[in-house]
Amino acid sequence: MEGSGIIKEQISQADDKIKVSQFAAYGAGGIIPIALFNVAGILVGLMGNISLGLSAFWLGAILIVPRLWDAISDPIIGHLSDNTRTRWGRRRPFLLFGGIAVAISFVMIWWIPKGDMVHAWFPTESSFQWFQLFYILISLLIFFTAVNIFEIPHGALGMEMTEDYHERTRLFSAKSFVGNLFAMSTPWLFALASLEVFKGPGGNEADGMRYVSLMIAAILIPLSFWWFFKLREPGFKKVQKQEKTPFWQDMKRTANNRNFIMLTLTIFTLAMGFNFVSLLGSYIPIFYIFGGDKVAGATLLGINGTIWAITGVLAVFPLNWISPKLGKRKTLTIAILLMVAAQFSKIVCYNPSYPYLIIIPTVLLSAGMLFFFTLGSSMVGDICDEDELKTGNRSEGSFYSVFWWFIKMGTALASFVAGALIVFTLFDEAQVTKVDSIQGTINEFRTEVQYWEGLNPNKEILKNTKKQLSKAIDESAEYLIYLEKESHKLQDQSIATSETAQKSRKKMLTEISLSTKSNLSEMENHRLKMENTEAQLKDSMIQAMIKQTAQLTLQTRLNKAKMSSFELLSHIEAKSIGSENSKEHFETLLQNTKDVDRRITNIKSDIPFNELDRELETIESKIVQLTQQSPYTLLMMRVVEIGLPILLSIFSIFFVLRYTLTEKRSHEIKDLLRQRNLDRSKEDNPSIESIIA
Repeated sequence: MEGSGIIKEQISQADDKIKVSQFAAYGAGGIIPIALFNVAGILVGLMGNISLGLSAFWLGAILIVPRLWDAISDPIIGHLSDNTRTRWGRRRPFLLFGGIAVAISFVMIWWIPKGDMVHAWFPTESSFQWFQLFYILISLLIFFTAVNIFEIPHGALGMEMTEDYHERTRLFSAKSFVGNLFAMSTPWLFALASLEVFKGPGGNEADGMRYVSLMIAAILIPLSFWWFFKLREPGFKKVQKQEKTPFWQDMKRTANNRNFIMLTLTIFTLAMGFNFVSLLGSYIPIFYIFGGDKVAGATLLGINGTIWAITGVLAVFPLNWISPKLGKRKTLTIAILLMVAAQFSKIVCYNPSYPYLIIIPTVLLSAGMLFFFTLGSSMVGDICDEDELKTGNRSEGSFYSVFWWFIKMGTALASFVAGALIVFTLFDEAQVTKVDSIQGTINEFRTEVQYWEGLNPNKEILKNTKKQLSKAIDESAEYLIYLEKESHKLQDQSIATSETAQKSRKKMLTEISLSTKSNLSEMENHRLKMENTEAQLKDSMIQAMIKQTAQLTLQTRLNKAKMSSFELLSHIEAKSIGSENSKEHFETLLQNTKDVDRRITNIKSDIPFNELDRELETIESKIVQLTQQSPYTLLMMRVVEIGLPILLSIFSIFFVLRYTLTEKRSHEIKDLLRQRNLDRSKEDNPSIESIIA
């Protein structure tokens, strides 16, 4: 009676409807491939460049390495998923393990070793940067492999949860819906990482992402268990006794499917276009619209990203209305045209006077991207039906792994080319990170000034003052080690500096080292004095003791600020010499940098706290404009970011027009498969006809 059970199941599922609870559980899986996959690719490139000062070219290059690894790992994961047989199915174990691995590895990405003490152990600046690049590469390899372990079985599961042509689109729409719903928060990750509560008074966005990533992991791990226990595999019974197929046979079958090739090339070129927009589109609001103000730029990116996600969520509904009426291929063409319209609108909408015009291309682009990514996965399911009719095997994992790899390769190539083009535009990441260093130091300086200003002298406060002094002594000792190591380093050959500039830097390092060493000695003597006289201090003497402690601790902050200011001024002077493009820009930038350096040099740590705070506030307001990039750089960024996606969209239209698996043919395939399955069931159990009757 086993055959009878199969037929009863086929009849009961004739409409191929999926329960709402399964829609919700499956759709939630979009968090990983839609949100986190893009977050890692975009923010690692952006923060690595503007927060750590790493080369945009090499950041783009290392993003290709995981894609090359994926060429091996993706098909293997897809093949293993197709041929796994467990009591929990062939897909669900991968969802549990993959989801947990994604959570852990996402945190790992952001704990990039940094700071003065780490920096000091490397002989040159470039060797330290190569170490950071290597760490990023290894962590990304682990992260993207974890994403693959989850996403390939998850995508394959979606294809086999229903055989209905349009129900399959609705299922992947649910994945896009929930993924984009979660993505409403991901554009704010950069803004969150910029908040002092995450990055600390002297940190930057890369520091903030360490703690933001822990929040993400705390969400993902419980979800992984939910996916494992909640989702069902209705197609598992069908393939449970299916003969396991050799790996190369599966790969050959995917490579020989013409419709699969045309669809994959379409999505590949669109994925490249999408990621040009995603990466370079992060630079334009910060450096073009807001002139280098990362806080204002991050806010606009957050708002714009939220609009993107809301549009992606809402676009699911017109997609599910248009696709059944026009068919998937025509709807995919509409998606490409929406993307082209979005790119052309940027010519007007990238406007520093009206920054929120950027929302217009965002809405068009988000709708187009939602359409083609959702339809792409659904259309791979149709291709799997076609392949089953020809071969008799279901190999969703193999097809989806190859399809997914091409999407990721498009992403990686876009990151690499964009990184090379950022170098071509003469974007100066060293300028940005050196300004960050001054901002962080001045911010720490002000925080400490405000701490001392707000103290009320008494013996209880004296205990906290001693703690503050001990902390300053430890920081000064660490900074002194850093300065001494820097002064003994060989000149980095990758940085073109004159002999005069090298001597000037050596002299400055010596001066700051001597000042720090002297101040450290005074603080240690002062601490000893406080310990010996604390019990004898009268209230009238406490205030003087606190004031002296404050002046000593603030001197270390001042030394750091002077060194950071000197480093930036030296860099700008070197860049301005012999610069053929934007001479007026560099003259203005150099003048503003000299003004900031002069103000920092003239600061005295013994002036009243309120005056010192006002002066530091003035310096902070002037520092923001020092990140401004040249007009040539900003123009070339916009030309590349607008033009390349349009060019790639033309190729996509060519490929999609050569895709021949129409809606009519898909329905014919479905009917033929059902008839064949029915005939096989009759052969296995002749009494089945009485059940149908």
